Amino acid sequence: APATPGDPDTPPPGIAPGEPDPNGPPAVYRAEGKLPDGPDKAAVHRATGTVAPAEVARLAKALGIPGTPRTVDASWVVGDEDGPGALLKVTKQAPGTWTFARTTPVEPCEPGKMCANQGAPEADGKPVDEQAAKAAAAPVLKAVGQADAVLDAAQLMGDVRVVNAEPKVDGLPTYGWTTGVQIGPDGTVAGGSGQLKALEKGATYPVIGAEAALNQLNEAGRADGEASRDIGGCATPVPLEGEPKPGDPQCVPSNGKRAPVQHTVEDAVFGLALSYEEGRQTLVPSWLFQVRQGSGGPESTVTQIAVAPEYVEKPATPTPSGDRKATSYAADGRTLEVTFWGGVCSTYTASAEESPGQVRITIAEKPQKDGACIMIAKELKRTVTLKEPLGDRTVIDAESGATVPRG
Repeated sequence: APATPGDPDTPPPGIAPGEPDPNGPPAVYRAEGKLPDGPDKAAVHRATGTVAPAEVARLAKALGIPGTPRTVDASWVVGDEDGPGALLKVTKQAPGTWTFARTTPVEPCEPGKMCANQGAPEADGKPVDEQAAKAAAAPVLKAVGQADAVLDAAQLMGDVRVVNAEPKVDGLPTYGWTTGVQIGPDGTVAGGSGQLKALEKGATYPVIGAEAALNQLNEAGRADGEASRDIGGCATPVPLEGEPKPGDPQCVPSNGKRAPVQHTVEDAVFGLALSYEEGRQTLVPSWLFQVRQGSGGPESTVTQIAVAPEYVEKPATPTPSGDRKATSYAADGRTLEVTFWGGVCSTYTASAEESPGQVRITIAEKPQKDGACIMIAKELKRTVTLKEPLGDRTVIDAESGATVPRG
């Protein structure tokens, strides 16, 4: 039976449905047909504890790096830190985030020294095909416990093909717990990243169906749209059901720059999506919506937490969750899309201060006065319209002063 308040195994409140649209407001989501109900309950999953050196050694062997794991600050390290070669770093604390990079020596290899390209076949400068990339990534995925993950090898980075692996956990598809393995044109692993510590099953919660989750996604979008009016949000609502009819209220942006965008939900799959629960990476029961913007637009995945509303916490003082500093950006002409971490205890807006050499991004937070607040943060996006195209200007996070990397 699902956990109930007062049970010894009941986790503290804090996991709940309803959060800002991860693609940035304003947006409206409409389903093409009937949505599934899903299961009655599902469990959260998280990695706990610390990474053992044997786990690191297993991954290093799969990557072809000789040596014994050694401690450097809060990480395990295998390989050459100071020069060209191969280097694996794994944080000791769960979830054991790991990164691997292989570089080619700029000078000929000296006798007696290990070279990153020693024995590698000559590369023709063209990326390997998808099947070859998946085969090359297989030993690495097996070493991190993702041998049965769903693979996508369509991504290219120049002549490097990236194999992205989304594991199944407890029989459910996941979103956000991705392992990326980069395969060079010579067919060897050139780089990669992911999580090494195995996930453990946590508390079980009652969950809601896809239709209820979609309604919450739209409610969150409308609430964020209200908060965004001054920077171009929607001044009037858009009907959520059926096709627009003459006389239906339409969205009129307050400054003419932004308007709600309609997304068609083509499919809904129950799974687990990455969120932050009290600062810890957690895979939370969620609905994974496959959506398409407009008619014939690109397809993307939007997730919505599916935990039942009775597990929503309503604190006296809303508690913000997550790191709201800008973590990456994407630019298209004058449009700058900023990515950051935030929760549903607040609404967020982004603004830009421009100068000839840089663009300073500020993420503004407005705590909600009333309503439920959950202690889970998620990666969010907000869009800023610049006065001039970004060009080669540097993007700076105004709060930290750090340079924001391109996503």
